Amino acid sequence: MAVNPIPEGYPRLMAYLSIDGATDAIAFYTEVFGFKEKMRMPGPDGVIGHAELELAGSVLMLADSAAAEDFPTPKKLGGTPVNMTLYTEDVDATHKAALAKGANELRAPEDQFYGDRSATVEDPWGHRWTVMTHVEDVSPEEMEKRMAAMGQG
Repeated sequence: MAVNPIPEGYPRLMAYLSIDGATDAIAFYTEVFGFKEKMRMPGPDGVIGHAELELAGSVLMLADSAAAEDFPTPKKLGGTPVNMTLYTEDVDATHKAALAKGANELRAPEDQFYGDRSATVEDPWGHRWTVMTHVEDVSPEEMEKRMAAMGQG
């Protein structure tokens, strides 16, 4: 029997986060961003060896950094060059909930020239998230005009 090279229920591209405190991060991501826990594989001493969270067909994988020493956290590295981007129904409410659960604000909610309202936070484990709500359909021509006006202003 042939096996599907892309498993059923998994997108082609997924993020995998290394976290020092994965149990708390799972609670944060489910409460703040609306992920649903798909599965969890506990390791020794209460660490999470692997977990999967699902949101609208997207899968976020994560594990405690203690489960894989060669997979450091952003805090261990002194920051992260990666930014997770997530569309939400209400960016202002999501931003507020993230701050209430311990995230740091990097950029307050603001309407963008390309038609999204967005904000950026750093979660308590050092991962950066830009949350967005689409508020306006903007044509490529209008986007170009707005971008040019920003450069002049």
